Amino acid sequence: MTLPPGACDTHTHVFDPRFPAGASPYALPMADLATHAAMRARLGTTRAVLVQPAPYGRDPACLLDALARGEGRLRGVMIADETVTDATLEAWHAAGIRALRFVEMQAPGGGGRYPGSIGVGSLRILAPRLRALGWQAHLWASASQLSELLPGLLPLGVPLVLDHLGMPDGPDDPAFDALLPHLRDGGIWVKLTLCRVKRGDAALEALRPLHDALVAANPDRLLWGSDWPYVRMDPPPDARAMLDQCLDWLGDAALIRRILVDNPEHLFGFD
Repeated sequence: MTLPPGACDTHTHVFDPRFPAGASPYALPMADLATHAAMRARLGTTRAVLVQPAPYGRDPACLLDALARGEGRLRGVMIADETVTDATLEAWHAAGIRALRFVEMQAPGGGGRYPGSIGVGSLRILAPRLRALGWQAHLWASASQLSELLPGLLPLGVPLVLDHLGMPDGPDDPAFDALLPHLRDGGIWVKLTLCRVKRGDAALEALRPLHDALVAANPDRLLWGSDWPYVRMDPPPDARAMLDQCLDWLGDAALIRRILVDNPEHLFGFD
C-alpha cells in the first residue's frame, strides 16, 4: 500500500560510529543517517522522529548532527533533567528537537530503571519550561505504571506521548483499559508501535484488539512508529511488514493520512 506524501515514522533511532557511545547493554547497530534514509525510502516515510538512544546518554551530538543533515524532514526527542539550561533547550529547539523522553520501565533483571534514563520526577520540574517551548514529554513506562502516573501528570499541561501502545503486558492487560479514557479525552497521544508489545513468536494479529481499541478511542491522538533499528531484538522484525499490518488494520485512506501525516505534522511542527 502506497503511503501518502509526508508520512512520518515517529519512533526511530540513529547510531553513527563517528560519535562514541558510552557503556551499552547491546551491540550498536549500523544505523547512521544514510542507512536511516534508505530505511525511510523502503517504507515510504518521508519524515521521521529521532529518539535519543540509551548508549548516547545525555550526549546530543549524534542526534543533532542527523537533524542538521536531515533537510527539514527530521525532528528529535532528547533526554535531559532539570539541570539543563534554558540556552541549551533553545538551541535544541532551533535544531529541531521537540520533546524530552522520560522512562519508568524497569531494566530486565531488576535494578530499577534502564541505566542512564531519566524518570518522570524530572518531568514535573521541567514542565513549565516544556510548556514555554511548546514541547511534548514522551513516556516509556508499562501500562500499569502509566495508569497510576497519568492522573498526576496530565495537570502539568504538557502533551504526553506514550511509547509502544502504552506498553501493555500483552493483549489482555487490564491496565491498558485504564489508558483509553485519557486517550478519548485527548489528554494523551499514543504511538502505534507493535514490536515491543509482541511476545516471542506470537503473530502480530494477536495485538489487533489493542490497536483497534486505540483507533476507536481517538484517531486524532495516534501516531505510527517503527522503533527501527530494533535493538535488543533477535531476530529483528521487518519494519515494512509491521507498517503493512497497521495499514491493513486501518483500512481507510483518510484514517491512514490522519495518523501518518496530519497528526505528526501537527504535533512535531513539520513545515
